[in-house]
Amino acid sequence: MESDLQNLLARFANLRVAVVGDLMLDVYLWGQVSRISPEAPVPVVNMTKRTSCLGGAGNVMSNLSCLGGRVTAFGVVGKDACGEEIRQLLENQGIDASGILVDPSRRSTEKRRVVAGGQQLLREDFEDRFPLSESLRRQMVDRLVALVKAGKLDAVIFEDYAKGVLERSMLEDIISAARERGVITALDPKPGGVPPASGLTVIKPNRGEAFALSEVKDEFPDQPPEQDPSLTLAAEKLFSLWDSDQLLISLASQGMALFRKGEAVPTVIPTRAREVFDVSGAGDTVTATYTMALAAGADPGRAAEIANLAAGVVVGKMGTAPIHTAELKQAVEEFDEEKHE
Repeated sequence: MESDLQNLLARFANLRVAVVGDLMLDVYLWGQVSRISPEAPVPVVNMTKRTSCLGGAGNVMSNLSCLGGRVTAFGVVGKDACGEEIRQLLENQGIDASGILVDPSRRSTEKRRVVAGGQQLLREDFEDRFPLSESLRRQMVDRLVALVKAGKLDAVIFEDYAKGVLERSMLEDIISAARERGVITALDPKPGGVPPASGLTVIKPNRGEAFALSEVKDEFPDQPPEQDPSLTLAAEKLFSLWDSDQLLISLASQGMALFRKGEAVPTVIPTRAREVFDVSGAGDTVTATYTMALAAGADPGRAAEIANLAAGVVVGKMGTAPIHTAELKQAVEEFDEEKHE
């Protein structure tokens, strides 16, 4: 007999989700180190290959697509080779990239990592962080709101990496239309990013972001989350600022804490990671999976449970990597077996 989590996972297929936010290209330069440079005390890396994948908002899109979602991408790239590669990667995954606009005045965001012997030695960032022009932003908002009003979306995810794409009035227009149509809205916020906008279904910061956004000091990091007064205070302040229905805070080795409006004690979901190899992109996987679960009809507790299983899979991978349906299905099956042992 299939469990309720397995039934929920089956309903992920063909959910319609729009993602709007800061797109990035994650580049990995792989090589080997055999000597130290005679010019400076640094390793000399003999490069053997280059790989690339979608990062930032693109990684959320990739996760949604790999879980069976029908994804529409909204964002901005520069008029450069990196922007072309981002668009090509989106199209390769069957993601609708027609909402990606080109801004010749800015560089596409690219993060290059040099990796040797399984260790990241260096990261180079190429990016511009100034606000998007109002005309380009308006184009995105008008098209996205039209999709919402036409009943063509089940959820909208805002991915903020403080690069200048998102802005408060933009969120307010989209959230207002989404609430009228019963469309799920989720935000992965960043300190210094978009100012608070009320009415979201869920905001999903990690622990550090939650304390930074709430301006509360993290005084009890080793306390169990349900007994941590600092975490509870941070959640209260975030609800006051954003007025969201739910708040899902990723807590690394402590799992996740799910707060719901009007409830004083969070639901804590312990981590499912067996081996943590690389946490890159794990938050994106949580945002994507949690949102899809809500859109598929799950209650917040169940949605957090399945998102936690997804996070436990991706932290065992090297680099930014999405989760696939088969991997999540296996994790759900193992979870069900453990519950019945």
